[in-house]
Amino acid sequence: MLAVRLPPDLEARLDALAHKTGRSKSYYAKQAIAAFLEEEEDYLLAIARLAEQNPRIPLDVLERDLDR
Repeated sequence: MLAVRLPPDLEARLDALAHKTGRSKSYYAKQAIAAFLEEEEDYLLAIARLAEQNPRIPLDVLERDLDR
């Protein structure tokens, strides 16, 4: 069980959407959370893969190598 407190403006928009479509507020909250998690997981996976392919090089090492 999850309880979420929304700012009044978001609560009003969610109420209006639920009323217009006949869906529950919980339905839209689940949809929004699922979409956010999908995007966030993809982002974190991309960052991890990028870090594996391009390890960070300390500035002093980079400068030393460029001076050669």
